[in-house]
Amino acid sequence: MAYALLRPFLFSLDPERAHEITLSILDKAHKARSLGLLYDQPVLPVECMGLQFSNPVGLAAGLDKNGDYIDALAELGFGFIEVGTVTPKPQHGNEKPRMFRIKQANAIINRMGFNNLGVDHLIHNIQNCQYQGNIGINIGKNAVTPVENAADDYVYCLERVYPHASYITINISSPNTKNLRDLQSGTALTQLLDTIVNKHQQLATSYGFYVPLVLKVAPDLEEAQVDFIAQQLLDFEIDGLIATNTTLSRIGVEDLPYGNETGGLSGRPIIHSSTQILAQFAERLGDQVALIGVGGIDKADGAVRKIKAGATLVQLYSGLVYSGPSLVRHCVDAIGDYYQLQEEL
Repeated sequence: MAYALLRPFLFSLDPERAHEITLSILDKAHKARSLGLLYDQPVLPVECMGLQFSNPVGLAAGLDKNGDYIDALAELGFGFIEVGTVTPKPQHGNEKPRMFRIKQANAIINRMGFNNLGVDHLIHNIQNCQYQGNIGINIGKNAVTPVENAADDYVYCLERVYPHASYITINISSPNTKNLRDLQSGTALTQLLDTIVNKHQQLATSYGFYVPLVLKVAPDLEEAQVDFIAQQLLDFEIDGLIATNTTLSRIGVEDLPYGNETGGLSGRPIIHSSTQILAQFAERLGDQVALIGVGGIDKADGAVRKIKAGATLVQLYSGLVYSGPSLVRHCVDAIGDYYQLQEEL
């Protein structure tokens, strides 16, 4: 109800400004939770990557890049929260405006460019938050770092975040950092994973505990690329895969206002392509790699589609903008109903 009243005001603002105001309002509501503005935790326990989740519906990376609002966002009922993408050094990202609503399609185009305050700021926030659930940390490279030196940035972030993360996501699929997606292919991916996995093993030994490693991929993959990435995941024993990031496709928005802005498209138009990629990976990986489905979920049945395609967990972002925070509970309930039906069959 509160979001339904706020939405017309928020949609009258620049999308990035509305994003900032929404998080500020949420933070204030969290700090005054006696007003009853926030949500109960929906419970649907699930195990994934050796971790226990209170429910399978999480927050995707990008909404809280710096971990400034973890406790407030947790009040919306998420089963886990992924923060970032974070880079070694702070960076401003791309020039504004860099986020565009396509209201007719429940979609967003963004070209943010990993704007964040740096990995140390993120770690400080995680150390000072009260949230007891699983926190994924999504890591990337700085825009000024040449792609051939990308491994240096990922290793730096990996070393810094390792003791503070429930799992760590390697983001090589954002379309908004030049040449980043080149890391999804051929020897570039093999060399990157080899470097990261070696460092990961050293960290696990040094700290005496294991933090799962996850790869996030794009929806714009050919089947041969899916084959290659799937084999790399198996060869390097990567724990999880997030399918998918935003798309460069403009199918479904090409004739709409802002539909041809550059950047990554998210929201309802990518539900089919992102779920198709998820299913292709599920077919190749079986239960050897945990799958997290994200992309286009703005209704509860979208979450169920991801589970049917092979995901154990799902994540939300753009759908929250259009459907509001009640989407979290609706998705948890729908997944629970689906599981119950499967048990009865």
